Amino acid sequence: MEALEGFWNDSANAAKIQKEKSGLEDSVKTYSRLKTSLDDFEVLLEMADMGDEASLQEAITAFPKCQQAVAEAEKKALLSGETDINNAIVTINAGAGGTESCDWAGMLMRMVQRWSEQHGFKVDVMDFQYGDSAGIRSATLQVSGPFAYGLLKSETGVHRLVRISPFDSNARRHTSFSSIYVSAEIDDTIEIEVLDKDLRVDVYRSSGSGGQSVNTTDSAVRLTHFPSGIVVACQQERSQLQNKVKAMKILKSRLYERELQRRLEAQTQVEAGKKDNAWGSQIRSYVLHPYQLVKDHRTGYSTSQAQTVLDGDVDDFMKEYLQWQSLGGKPVEADDDDL
Repeated sequence: MEALEGFWNDSANAAKIQKEKSGLEDSVKTYSRLKTSLDDFEVLLEMADMGDEASLQEAITAFPKCQQAVAEAEKKALLSGETDINNAIVTINAGAGGTESCDWAGMLMRMVQRWSEQHGFKVDVMDFQYGDSAGIRSATLQVSGPFAYGLLKSETGVHRLVRISPFDSNARRHTSFSSIYVSAEIDDTIEIEVLDKDLRVDVYRSSGSGGQSVNTTDSAVRLTHFPSGIVVACQQERSQLQNKVKAMKILKSRLYERELQRRLEAQTQVEAGKKDNAWGSQIRSYVLHPYQLVKDHRTGYSTSQAQTVLDGDVDDFMKEYLQWQSLGGKPVEADDDDL
């Protein structure tokens, strides 16, 4: 199907329509997968009712796939925010605790990357700072794919880890904190004004490649926005100009998210991403010792499959968060357990 004459002359409008088109195509694919799964399951059940033992076994095997397709459709139905369909900018920072927290931040970065890869999303490391002994001090990732932001926004907040430390010769239990902040990548359809007088631009040599070739020139760029206090950086590209363009995109995304959160606060909503990176402010706890349990303190959802979660299986947490948010985002009652 060809575009109308003059369609591409208005790049901003064309980008907006293309984004809407991608969203509609994703919704159609989700519906088609769900309908196919349910139709196939219904046929198997009819044949099983007629005494076909093989069809009964196939139906038993197909049932979990139907459940997964229904869950995926339910999750997509909750993604109705203006920027939910956008790519995501994910920033991970180690909290207080030195090596322990840096290692934990590295584990969270891997969790986000594994989840993204499992869903066919592209991940670009835009900025990366190694920890002194292990893990990372900070990292900024761009996750590209339909509804990347709408899904990953559930991860914004402080994440708490309880485990036997691999860095403690006495094998004592340690508690570590690291934070994740997710913002929607802002395209040209949303205008964010950033004045030159409000910016400080610093250039420096790349300190970590994040999987790409080590940059040996002072092409990495750090932007400091004075009015908001937001600092962003990009060292992904070899060109200083390209890094500045991408850093500006991150800054605008953060400023847009900040404005959305300000409006939510005015409506007495809780802003999880601005809590202190320390005890009592975590959105989720990951306990690896003396038992295994991952619990989200906003929704109350938990699972004992801690290693599976750390390997990127956070879909159930995302779905529970979206449902919780659609009901007003009221915090669940605190309990007295070890979490």
